[in-house]
Amino acid sequence: MKKNILLCIAMVSVFSFNIYSQKAKLANADKKYDNYAYIDAIKTYEKIAEKGYKSAPMFQKLGDAYYFNGELENAVKWYAELFAMPDTQIEPSYYYRYAQSLRAIGDNDKADQILEQFDKISDNDSRAKLFKENANYLDEIKANSGRYKIENAGINSQYSDYGSTIYNNKIVFTSARDTGSLGQRKHTWTDQHFTNLYSADLGQENIPSNPVKFNRSLKSKFNEATPVFTKDGNTVYFTRNNYVKGKKGKNENGVTLVKLYKATLEDDKWTNIEALPFTSDSYSTAHPTLSPDEKTMYFASDMSGTLGLSDIFKVQINDDGSFGTPESLGSAINTEGRETFPFVSQDNELYFASDGHPGVGGLDIFMSKINDDGTFSKVQNIGMDANSPKDDFAFIIDSKTRKGFLSSNRDGGLGYDDIYMFSETKKLICEQELYGEITDFDSRIALANAKVTLFDNKMNALNTVDADQNGGYRFKVECSKMYTVRAEKEEYNTNEKQVTIAKESGETYLPIALEKDQCKVTLGDDLGKCFGIKMIYFDLDKSNIRMEAALDLEKILDVLNQYPTMKLDIRSHTDSRASFKYNESLSDRRAKSTISWLVKNGINADRLTGKGYGESQLVNKCADNVKCTEEEHQMNRRSEFIITAL
Repeated sequence: MKKNILLCIAMVSVFSFNIYSQKAKLANADKKYDNYAYIDAIKTYEKIAEKGYKSAPMFQKLGDAYYFNGELENAVKWYAELFAMPDTQIEPSYYYRYAQSLRAIGDNDKADQILEQFDKISDNDSRAKLFKENANYLDEIKANSGRYKIENAGINSQYSDYGSTIYNNKIVFTSARDTGSLGQRKHTWTDQHFTNLYSADLGQENIPSNPVKFNRSLKSKFNEATPVFTKDGNTVYFTRNNYVKGKKGKNENGVTLVKLYKATLEDDKWTNIEALPFTSDSYSTAHPTLSPDEKTMYFASDMSGTLGLSDIFKVQINDDGSFGTPESLGSAINTEGRETFPFVSQDNELYFASDGHPGVGGLDIFMSKINDDGTFSKVQNIGMDANSPKDDFAFIIDSKTRKGFLSSNRDGGLGYDDIYMFSETKKLICEQELYGEITDFDSRIALANAKVTLFDNKMNALNTVDADQNGGYRFKVECSKMYTVRAEKEEYNTNEKQVTIAKESGETYLPIALEKDQCKVTLGDDLGKCFGIKMIYFDLDKSNIRMEAALDLEKILDVLNQYPTMKLDIRSHTDSRASFKYNESLSDRRAKSTISWLVKNGINADRLTGKGYGESQLVNKCADNVKCTEEEHQMNRRSEFIITAL
């Protein structure tokens, strides 16, 4: 019995020691996690978990460590353990990361279930809103897919290769490959060598070859990555750990983050290396790109004002080389997730990587057109092939050749991240222009300087232009959308027309004719033309006045009342498609019915004359036995109100 008591005490002591030991290891792993030493943290956490130790915070950090390292299959395992913990309050962001990881292994049904729960518990999270608004997002992604021919770029190593740009007919990229240096150091975050910049020649068909280290004057002891060069080749902006002139900068927790740097080329060496003025030891800035006019820099950061884990910002580059104040691109682009690796094409298309917008797993590549007023068009997933269930990012494209490069850790790659080259076979954006002419209704003369306004389907004004000397106008519009165009000019009645834009890229034509608001007439003129009255409508083979006819006759009646000395000769015409005698008789009855209606409504009969002319006064070739269109026949079926006295 005594031995049994001692055995129990010993077991308790051993158990207590194991718990203490595991908690000590966990605290050590937490420290490594908080300092971005993810690989070491994973090893420690997993050893503890293998011994049966369960902890929601540990499973969160294990899942995150794999998630942020791009190993989403492993992230699923530990997020699943987290969600299996009983009575555990799980933060909404873990629902989203779990769903994204599930997508990576193709479990879209489970991912959607988790996102539905995420939507219920999230507090105004834009990712939940995007999921709800894009319930058929996978169909949209499928519709955008199949537009790229993608293949390995042929310059990859067994390590991480990513983040390319074009410079002097070379591709310059980021690589963690070991070049044989005896002092080559590894980063605890990724367990890979610190990254350096490499370049490879671009041959025919944009195929890179012969990768070598880029100019050594940019190299430091730590990471260099994701450069962008000015068009003249004399300035480079790039990402580097917070390290310059032999000194490391650290945040309040002692962690060295990343900053954007600038260098200039002198005698084939990059000199004057300095951090950009808006960077800080307290937050990260990374992955710069330039607008086509090089007056704006876009970059990723987690600085104050960031919606999520990282957002895309822009900053003005002044003529003297100084910088403005960084601005977030806002909720049109950024989410509570990660937005990173921006790139702006020559066509002002913003490409970026995100795990916050609806995708197929991990980071996906998205695109939004930058409008002339600085706003952004709808964000679109660029589709599968370019995107995979893993992380896809660092997209660049030549707007003319539609060839480019992207980075990915998708299955089948050579290393941790690989660079892929692609050619785009069909543009993502359906580009349409709405155009037309504004003309005088009667003369068809162009109305220069007419005011033309474009409205959306809710009658919100989108743009206003003045018609050119030929009466022409032109607007950039979105495919498949409905718009209203309003044309205005002094002395003319305003006119509006609706139009639905075609689904394919191209142009949509919408001419608009304006009628003068005051019709000037004299003896012999047709009063009906003032009101666009081409024909008084009667039922087939009848001569009684229809409601539509009465509406037009009310206009004639009003003018006759305004001008009591005006007299009219009312003439009714037909086309040639019945017998001559029948048409003459029918048209005469209709002319007399018109006179009768006006007399009945107060006009003296001596002010009105009238006759039916049948088909005797055709205005075109459409006589008997001549083949004509319905529109041509319509020109002959007309009513005229000829002024015989004023």
